[in-house]
Amino acid sequence: MTINDARFVLALLNEPSFLQNIGDKKVRSLEDARSYLIQGPMASYRRHGFGLYAVERKDSKAVMGICGLVKRDGLEDTDLGFAFLPPYWGKGYAVEAASAVMKEAREEIGLRKVVAITVPENHRSIRVLEKVGLRFQKMIRLSEEGAALRLYSRALSNVIS
Repeated sequence: MTINDARFVLALLNEPSFLQNIGDKKVRSLEDARSYLIQGPMASYRRHGFGLYAVERKDSKAVMGICGLVKRDGLEDTDLGFAFLPPYWGKGYAVEAASAVMKEAREEIGLRKVVAITVPENHRSIRVLEKVGLRFQKMIRLSEEGAALRLYSRALSNVIS
């Protein structure tokens, strides 16, 4: 993702489904979106060598969503995260992007395990996680006052599947 994705980020992070399933990132303006990009995905690229990536349609280059790896406070392992605008739901894009990220995690980054979290009601995301091989482990909270979340995980081997 680059600073040029600010308009898309503003729309995605204020999408009702994002607010309900992921949370309010307090991004209300293009300037907020630029700050989010600089302090979030772009900082993660520098710090960890990975982060959230823009997912584009091959034909039009329209940004449909985000998918990538996040090193999140409260989780020991690296987290698979994704979010898409509603017009792109149910078309296989999230599974395709998450599969590519899992392959990168194993083959290029060398991670041994990837986890993911989701609210229990987010059945669409749960299906994506299961399709890319993550399995439910347990319920967790990232903080004492935080919502109960479903934790999924998948061990990664160096064997190419």
